[in-house]
Amino acid sequence: MRTSKRVQQIKPSATLALVARTAELRAAGRDILSFGAGEPDFPTPSNVRAAAARAMDEGKTRYTAVAGVIELRRAIAASYAPDGLTYDPGDVLVTSGAKHALFGALMALLDPGDRVVVPAPYWVSYPDMVKVAGGTPVIATCHQEDGFRLRPEELRRVGKGAKVLLFNGVSNPTGAVHSPADLAAIAEVCEELDLIVISDEIYERLVYDGAENSPFPAASDDAKNRTVLVSGVSKTFAMTGWRIGWALGPCDIIGGMRKLQSQSTSNACSVSQWAALEALTGPQDEIQAMVTAFQERRDRMVALLRAIDGIDVDTPHGAFYVLPRIDAFFGRREGIDNADTLAAALLDEAGVAVVPGTPFGAPNHIRLSYACAMDDIEAGMDRLATFLDSL
Repeated sequence: MRTSKRVQQIKPSATLALVARTAELRAAGRDILSFGAGEPDFPTPSNVRAAAARAMDEGKTRYTAVAGVIELRRAIAASYAPDGLTYDPGDVLVTSGAKHALFGALMALLDPGDRVVVPAPYWVSYPDMVKVAGGTPVIATCHQEDGFRLRPEELRRVGKGAKVLLFNGVSNPTGAVHSPADLAAIAEVCEELDLIVISDEIYERLVYDGAENSPFPAASDDAKNRTVLVSGVSKTFAMTGWRIGWALGPCDIIGGMRKLQSQSTSNACSVSQWAALEALTGPQDEIQAMVTAFQERRDRMVALLRAIDGIDVDTPHGAFYVLPRIDAFFGRREGIDNADTLAAALLDEAGVAVVPGTPFGAPNHIRLSYACAMDDIEAGMDRLATFLDSL
């Protein structure tokens, strides 16, 4: 039997494929140090776990409203008040993870052939999600010398005739953080070109070095009126498996997303919703401890990478990834001529799992996550250095 053209045109997630391959090798007895995971290695905060247990004990295990329980929607709306953003609970949709919210926004907005600007390097799922929704991804190149930030002139160059900008304020895979001034300049171009913005803010609280970060809708009144803000609890609260995300934005778009969700997944997990409410409204001290640990790990990983002759790496200011440039090593050995073959050899020969940059739109790079133990970073960078030296 033949699958649909819609399915045939997309690729499986490269990061999830790496996680599966790593698990297979470990099950076979291999010692694998993995730097591919896009999730915190910290436990979900204890107060959040306790809130989930209370919800189960209280029988909060039935269907909820499609949009989510009103208490959680109020808390999500309130969480953006410090950024000067006012949302009503009706402007909020709770989803089964931020990826689900991104997918719903694209499905609600795109007609066949609509162009979507995707800044590169990009999260691996963006172009394929656009294609599934019937759109056409249009790539806006972000350069390493600009800190991988989207420049307004590049958006203006590629954005004419597009309908949507799919924006990632704190970037996976680069760790780039867009300042308020950056956002204001991009927002002006979006107004000029009449672009609807889907802003992925999932790493919004994972920023370092005192970097200024605010959600895209805070750039201007016009930006708020044209933006669907997407985020969730996965990264900030170490709750990847709980599958709670959200979207906030103009009522007509959120209403369309809610209608789609009513005919697909219905409500997000009820128990997870009550856990997410506690995450947003309960003690926040564990978050700062996690951010401090990530910054220490980032500093160590960057220092060790810079000690390897031939690697070019910048210091990321957000998320928990490093994107070193490694094309100086292409061609040093037969069969290693791109990021994909280098990453495959590194895994097979040195037991180090990294994600090649190709599916991120960064073919001269590899992505490493520092959401792992410091001992693993030390050992893994030593193995990487030894492997590269052998080429």
